[in-house]
Amino acid sequence: MLLTITTTYRPATDLGYLLHKHPDRCQTFPLSFGQAHVFYSEASVEQCTSVLMLEVDPVGLIRSRTGSAGRERPLEQYVNDRPYVASSFLSVAIAQVFSSALSGKCKDRPELVTTAIPLTVHLPVLPCHAGEDFLRQLFEPLGYQITTQPLPLDSTFSDWGHSSYFSVKLQHTIRLSELLSHLYVLIPVLDNEKHYWVGNEEVNKLLRYGSGWLNTHPVCEQITDRYLKRQRYLTRLALAQLSEEDIADPDTTDVIQAQEEAEIEQKICLNQQRLETVVAALKQREAKRVVDLGCGEGKLLQLLLKDPNFEQIAGMDVSQRALEIAQERLEHEYATLAQRLSRLQLFQGSLTYRDERLCGYDAATLIEVIEHLDLNRLTLLERVVFEFAHPKTVIVTTPNVEYNVRFEGLPAGKLRHRDHRFEWTRAEFESWGHSIAERFGYNVEFYGIGASDPEVGSPTQMGVFS
Repeated sequence: MLLTITTTYRPATDLGYLLHKHPDRCQTFPLSFGQAHVFYSEASVEQCTSVLMLEVDPVGLIRSRTGSAGRERPLEQYVNDRPYVASSFLSVAIAQVFSSALSGKCKDRPELVTTAIPLTVHLPVLPCHAGEDFLRQLFEPLGYQITTQPLPLDSTFSDWGHSSYFSVKLQHTIRLSELLSHLYVLIPVLDNEKHYWVGNEEVNKLLRYGSGWLNTHPVCEQITDRYLKRQRYLTRLALAQLSEEDIADPDTTDVIQAQEEAEIEQKICLNQQRLETVVAALKQREAKRVVDLGCGEGKLLQLLLKDPNFEQIAGMDVSQRALEIAQERLEHEYATLAQRLSRLQLFQGSLTYRDERLCGYDAATLIEVIEHLDLNRLTLLERVVFEFAHPKTVIVTTPNVEYNVRFEGLPAGKLRHRDHRFEWTRAEFESWGHSIAERFGYNVEFYGIGASDPEVGSPTQMGVFS
């Protein structure tokens, strides 16, 4: 059973610091079901590959068991795929052998822990009885590029067809701890055959290693159910806690913080100027189908609905409470429910996960959204919007941090919103916009929104990608 992790981050040998395993040594670790070996098949400044190899002792496993488990099919206990395929054994090995990396700890290179680096994972034999589509449903929303090769039932008899096993490569620019947490949870989900008893402790592990991504994953319920071996009580318990994690921050703090930002900008009516400028840009580019990403309480949607030029309108937000407010506000624009359903759609989702619902629109808008993401997660949004959804037009607005000195109620050095992770200068925003255009095949134009100050520019900056 093999797992390889490769990086081209320079120096690539820094992977050894992250994994806490020296590239010049082969190390062996005893496990309850056999032993694990870690070594490096290559280690240069340009590229480094770490290999985790498991030796599972199936006979020892059977002899260590008590009770009558497996007595109905005794031969299967000795003849099975457990020593060869990526399974829950591999998850256990990741947690024990790479425990520091999984926890995001690195004493010698602490800055690497929070750095997204290019990583490629190869799993030579990955069981997926639910098929390749399910494999993609698990990893593609997390931003991975997936290469699969179905393995034959028997290479000697090609007419027997393919097995339910795949050779899989996963590529992503991501923090190593995030990647390991994805593997820890999703490998047993694909295999759907955990080798140990599942109880409340497994719920805690799922919540710990799924923190920050599982609660908004499109197939969260399926992942949870399969990870917990379809024990409905445990599944309901885990989903309830995941639901609390999902709604706690968006529904309680966003409204307060948005009010604070609005108060700062109120004197210059900046929000209304932003919305009207975006609508004008959409009309200029003849967009008929528009999705507002991070729609909040639906203020842009309300303007779009008043204009018959926009035939199909959608809004997505991570906050269920914000969507409820938007729905209540927008229902007043329609005489009948049928009219609303034919033209407007609201749905909950996260911009860091690939979502098929975002495809097929002429234009997507991100109004004061990107600055709410950590920079190391902004790359996920970039791929979700510009690569996967890939609308003809994308409009992005974000604060111009240079203008902040002109706001009387904003202390020096403070950002406009407590949840902002960053605010860019005009040069920084344009540099980001040009890199996006080059990577994903767009042209980009930049505009200021609000009165322009000769020294610090306009309060809001807008990029229109087409």
